[in-house]
Amino acid sequence: MGQPRHARQEWWRSAVIYQVYVRSFADGDGDGTGDLAGVRSKLPYLAELGVDALWFNPWYLSPMKDGGYDVADYRVIDPAFGTLAEAEKLIAEARELGIRTIVDIVPNHVSDQHPWFRAALAAGPGSPERELFHFRPGRGPGGHLPPNDWPSQFVGSTDPVWTRLPDGDWYLHLFTPEQPDLNWAHPAVRQEHEDILRFWFERGVAGVRIDSAALLAKDPELPDFVAGRDPNPFVDRDELHDIYRSWRAVADDYDGVFVGEVWLPDTERFARYLRPDELHTAFNFSFLSCPWEADRLRTSIDTTLAEHAPVGAPATWVLCNHDVTRTVTRYGRADTGFDFAAKAFGTPTDLALGTRRARAAALLSLALPGAVYVYQGEELGLPEADVPRESIQDPMYFRSRGTDPGRDGCRVPLPWAAASPYAGFGSRQEPWLPQPAGWSAYAADVQAADPGSMLALYRAGIRLRPVFGTGPLTWLPSPEGVLGFARADALCVVNLADTPARLPDHSQLLLGSGPLDDEGRLPTDSAVWLRA
Repeated sequence: MGQPRHARQEWWRSAVIYQVYVRSFADGDGDGTGDLAGVRSKLPYLAELGVDALWFNPWYLSPMKDGGYDVADYRVIDPAFGTLAEAEKLIAEARELGIRTIVDIVPNHVSDQHPWFRAALAAGPGSPERELFHFRPGRGPGGHLPPNDWPSQFVGSTDPVWTRLPDGDWYLHLFTPEQPDLNWAHPAVRQEHEDILRFWFERGVAGVRIDSAALLAKDPELPDFVAGRDPNPFVDRDELHDIYRSWRAVADDYDGVFVGEVWLPDTERFARYLRPDELHTAFNFSFLSCPWEADRLRTSIDTTLAEHAPVGAPATWVLCNHDVTRTVTRYGRADTGFDFAAKAFGTPTDLALGTRRARAAALLSLALPGAVYVYQGEELGLPEADVPRESIQDPMYFRSRGTDPGRDGCRVPLPWAAASPYAGFGSRQEPWLPQPAGWSAYAADVQAADPGSMLALYRAGIRLRPVFGTGPLTWLPSPEGVLGFARADALCVVNLADTPARLPDHSQLLLGSGPLDDEGRLPTDSAVWLRA
């Protein structure tokens, strides 16, 4: 089932990629958890939506201490989701519909149930098995202090990133204790991951998303953390680029594609990951976290395009994902940006306002040059769900001592059929996360019959998107608070001002996020696509 090794296609430069969080997408066997059978049943829906590829969050064998990002075996599908044979069938069936598959790899760490880590625990201090991870003696009398003071990568958590074992050794975990960090200076770690890449490319996947892509390499001395120190002891180290050049050689054998999760404020260092012999693309967190403000959005767009240009890589545009407050909710708040540290319970939200802005943002993102990622349920206009505290499962909530709401609110199972139990998610019992009251109002079957729905807007936007061509963006002279640009013979205009805006000269109105006013002007928090 491997990819052909000829006739390379650069479909990823302008693709619309749909993110599937399997646990919450669709439940095929009725046990309350989404699965691969559920995804397969919805492939016609995804084909009608018009997406080019599906990115799957980890579907591997896992104790699910962090939503599957604690992987116990990369070559086994977790039984809650199905089997490897079902995954192969899903990849093939999607490809028959013109939809490629991207899988998620988590190279920074594994589960504490991974065979390597279990062997390391059994082998004891000083053993070769422990060299695959970061085991160290502690500091201070009797080694009772952690080896260093590195901060947790879970925002809001003050928990240590070292756990001590009964034999006296400590092991490193930048995330939870159930996710021990791998030692990427060890050749066996590098070889294993290259073999994992080949395993999935041979099964027909078109690409790989790399989780926490800038965290793998660590300073071998494991020094204490000093804010602002360059180089950082565990983020964006130069050794990473040799790792990704080796990965690129593997991907090129299969015409495979990489997208990296790279959170870096330094645009020049960010671009290094996108050099022609490293990663193909990386997520654009500047745009995702940007407030709904015209100047800030234009700066984010300009900066994104500028940092990608020197290496010839396409930009990516993301409004939301499985870690981030849903767009409809975020845009309906006084602070429309996103910051993990600012998340809090009880934040007031105007959902009608947020929905208007989210519709306009959808047209903005789909009109920009590059690839677009759509997180499942964004096309339905789902808000962030208010998950009862007793039902929250995200470790972010627990590691923050209950102050951070966590990420479960954007992971609530999707509504498919308004009149069915659990809004058609497919369960015969309560889904793994409870759906809020009124969730069925967002159901896909209701929206499919409504030409004014968010689903109808996404379908139309994805279908019409080729009118913008593959060329660059040219900004149009626009009033303050209005973003207007041209690509090919199409124009996109977004009004973020407080008053309606006159449209530029055009020959045809192609698509709007909402109706124009009685004078043919674009209302505030609205967007249109025009033919020049």
